[in-house]
Amino acid sequence: MCLGMLWFLFLTLPCLGSTMPLTPDSGQELVGIVGGCPVSASRFPWQVSLRFYNMKLSKWEHICGGSLIHPQWVLTAAHCVELKEMEASCFRVQVGQLRLYENDQLMKVAKIIRHPKFSEKLSAPGGADIALLKLDSTVVLSERVHPVSLPAASQRISSKKTWWVAGWGVIEGHRPLPPPCHLREVAVPIVGNSDCEQKYRTYSSLDRTTKIIKDDMLCAGMEGRDSCQADSGGPLVCRWNCSWVQVGVVSWGIGCGLPDFPGVYTRVMSYLSWIHGYVPKFPEPSMGPDRIHTPEDTPATHADPFTPSSSPASLS
Repeated sequence: MCLGMLWFLFLTLPCLGSTMPLTPDSGQELVGIVGGCPVSASRFPWQVSLRFYNMKLSKWEHICGGSLIHPQWVLTAAHCVELKEMEASCFRVQVGQLRLYENDQLMKVAKIIRHPKFSEKLSAPGGADIALLKLDSTVVLSERVHPVSLPAASQRISSKKTWWVAGWGVIEGHRPLPPPCHLREVAVPIVGNSDCEQKYRTYSSLDRTTKIIKDDMLCAGMEGRDSCQADSGGPLVCRWNCSWVQVGVVSWGIGCGLPDFPGVYTRVMSYLSWIHGYVPKFPEPSMGPDRIHTPEDTPATHADPFTPSSSPASLS
């Protein structure tokens, strides 16, 4: 792809009977796991796959990620459920899965709640790229299915912490994730909003008084380490005070893993009041024998998460 082109998510809309590109203005959106490794069982038990029905393939196809934040609620990006004409029946959610489509047990979506400030015209770069999905029934919690914790409104984003993003999206060379489509993770460094603004300003025609990286956004990633297409809606997480906390939702960006363009995420702290207006607070997860690994428990290839490995892990 060309450097200055924003990636778009193309959605097959079974309930509308057409295939429609979501293309606001000069572009939008993004961002598969580039530079990552396969995830071990139970590491991210909140990770979900959002599905649309592909009539040509006669299957519910993965189009976005999301996170379980309550046994009956999923947090995702608004652009993943962008068009208001799309009803909840257009979607399914898969929880507790490492390999896409392996022993699917899809759950119906009862309600879609897009943030009211999200603009279909501007899409993800316009901000408020956040949505809630209420499941038709509660999930059965287990070692492999468990909500992630939400941060405090005062949560500060530390560049000294290790931040993780996972998904089933595009990988190196903009190639689709090959079978068996195993969930992948990558550690990404936080990039301050002012630095991120300067990087994106280089390829923007917007007036300099208009912010590209808005206050409800945060940036993370570096050359060769990023989220990409079909990772949208997935969580950016960190281990914090003995809990895994989600601070970001994969939203948009220019390319994937390019040197000057970190991925852009919706800042969860900006929307906690809105989220809790719909989602009951869920108890903090037990961090005892749940076998959810911390970054320190991960293989040696993660000891220095921001130094690319000389021999990338195989997917097979």
